[in-house]
Amino acid sequence: MTAADRPSDPPPELDLDEQIAIYQREYPEVDAQVEKVVTALGRLNRRMHVAYARQLAAVGISNAEWEVLKALLVVGDPYRLGPGELAKRLGLTPAAMTHRIDRLVAGGLVTRDRDEANRVRVIVELTDEGRGKWLETMRMASAFEEDLLQDLSPDERTHLGGILQRLLRRVEASQPDAGGRLEDLA
Repeated sequence: MTAADRPSDPPPELDLDEQIAIYQREYPEVDAQVEKVVTALGRLNRRMHVAYARQLAAVGISNAEWEVLKALLVVGDPYRLGPGELAKRLGLTPAAMTHRIDRLVAGGLVTRDRDEANRVRVIVELTDEGRGKWLETMRMASAFEEDLLQDLSPDERTHLGGILQRLLRRVEASQPDAGGRLEDLA
């Protein structure tokens, strides 16, 4: 493969103010303040997603697998749920959930066994190794997040957190079905 055959790096993103100026040129009615906030949030989300994906890859799991570990962890000790409940919590089809569970079982991060009280029911349970993997990723994420917010005072962090929470509540109230899969919105 020659240098001409390799894909080139994508062009750098425009400065946020330059991008908003272009929007205003092409669509004069645009509210520059709104666009600046929304565009900045979108860029921040994209970059954070990439940073988290790199951290997960460094410990040998995918974001999809981390989401399953998190869902099990947040239910509390003994960190167990049925596959159907996991699928529902993550907005997945049963087939997609089965695929994720298969990978996690193979990696020793969860177990999948029949419920002793109801042999028809399957239980997925977080292993010590799975909990350790989740904690390792949380430590990495916490360091990244602390670095991200280092220029904000504690009061600014509190204020920003409150503002973002209000925005999130508004979106969740107006788009209650947006937590699942995009295919479900059709």
